[in-house]
Amino acid sequence: MKKQLLLPALIILMILVLRPTHAQRFLGGISVGANFTQVDGDQFYGFRHVGLNIGPMAILPFGKNKNWSVSMELLYSQKGSYHKGSTDSTYYRLNLDYIDIPLMFHFTDKKIISAGVGICYGQLINKSESTLPDSIMVPNSNFLPYDLSALGEVSVRLWNRLWINVRYQYSMMNLRTVTFKDPNIQGDTWTRNQYNNVISLRLTYIFNQELPGKPKKAKGDGEVVN
Repeated sequence: MKKQLLLPALIILMILVLRPTHAQRFLGGISVGANFTQVDGDQFYGFRHVGLNIGPMAILPFGKNKNWSVSMELLYSQKGSYHKGSTDSTYYRLNLDYIDIPLMFHFTDKKIISAGVGICYGQLINKSESTLPDSIMVPNSNFLPYDLSALGEVSVRLWNRLWINVRYQYSMMNLRTVTFKDPNIQGDTWTRNQYNNVISLRLTYIFNQELPGKPKKAKGDGEVVN
């Protein structure tokens, strides 16, 4: 059922992005970049898993000076965990591929720097996991087929309509529960919940955004303001 929601969301987003600018106040854009991720609760630390973060977005500016905006994105987002022991032979890799739909509120200052917060629904579309000895980690449940996360970001205009964006995202519900066993101590076990922990670095191009220093046109001229 949840997968069936993705196609309507994509259609709605593309309509918002591609409609003629004189007919509405939406801005259209696309982002491409990388996720640096770890899974809290797997006993491996560091944002060592690297994956894609790419997809279109629609932005609706509002407020007296159009400094505020709300945005929606449809992203292909690769998350997971990676560990290769430097002092032992332990190897572990977890790949979790999501379709993410973030909904965010932003404040932009002087059309140069912007900050935003929001929530994100993620639909798990693919997963793969290397095996560890059962004595180390035993899953108690399968991965949830979806994720709900909170996120915040800061964006800076690089040039023209091109922005660089740093985003932090963290799961609000546990992905699954696992039990760890110490192979050296009989009966020593502990249970942990697992969460996606993501830092994203992206470039975003906003197609029909007003440029800094460009005078605004009067209403009716079809100008989309930021």
